[in-house]
Amino acid sequence: MQALRTATTGMAAQQLNVEVISNNIANMNTIGFKRQRAEFQDLLYQTIERAGSQSSSDGNVVPTGVQIGGGVKAGSVYRITEQGTPTATNNQLDVAIQGKGYLQILLPSGETAYTRAGNFSTNDQGQVVTEDGYQVQPGITIPENATAITIGKTGLVQVTLDGQTDPQTVGQIELANFMNEGGLEAIGDNLFLETGASGAANVAAPGSTGFGTLLQNYTEASNVDAVSEITSLIVAQRAYEMNSKVITTADQMLQATSNLRS
Repeated sequence: MQALRTATTGMAAQQLNVEVISNNIANMNTIGFKRQRAEFQDLLYQTIERAGSQSSSDGNVVPTGVQIGGGVKAGSVYRITEQGTPTATNNQLDVAIQGKGYLQILLPSGETAYTRAGNFSTNDQGQVVTEDGYQVQPGITIPENATAITIGKTGLVQVTLDGQTDPQTVGQIELANFMNEGGLEAIGDNLFLETGASGAANVAAPGSTGFGTLLQNYTEASNVDAVSEITSLIVAQRAYEMNSKVITTADQMLQATSNLRS
């Protein structure tokens, strides 16, 4: 019976939906995290009677026809890149991006990764790095005798040295932008890689046309909304239950058929 296979695809789809929702909820407190949404497509249809075909020799046309769907499949898991709320940290090296753009990170492999998580610190050489020790690009080194650090909205990094009053520029933070942010490949650790779907990175200073600005002493919170996720979870759970009910009903119908006696 086709209903068994159709309901099975529905249960598998809702299982994927719950897995996406659970990942969103798990990352509610992850800096710069962007929630995801599972999207689905219907499967091929079995055409029993084609719409528009003639139903008689008089030329009468079938208005709708008869098609039976084969179920559902996952179409994509889309990342929603709306702005997260800035959260105060009072760390001079922390920055939140207000608007579009990604910070650039140098991986040990030599590749450039991209992130919205701006919780930075310095390593033993004074280089500005992520919490995993990956260097922020372009490279910025904070002098050991720096008493204050200022990061402007346009990414200009200045320090005030011990015994001096005038700030000195030590670097410039740049942002990368993509034609299709949803096409970036997530690799964990709040990092993304460029792909053919995302398009090539367009790099410029914060505040340039099409780029956001930086906010020092803040990080960007996750854009996960707990109420929306719990609501989606309930809907997915009920859809899963209804598909399981279809399987139970189809099984009962098959059992009734097998019990028929001549």
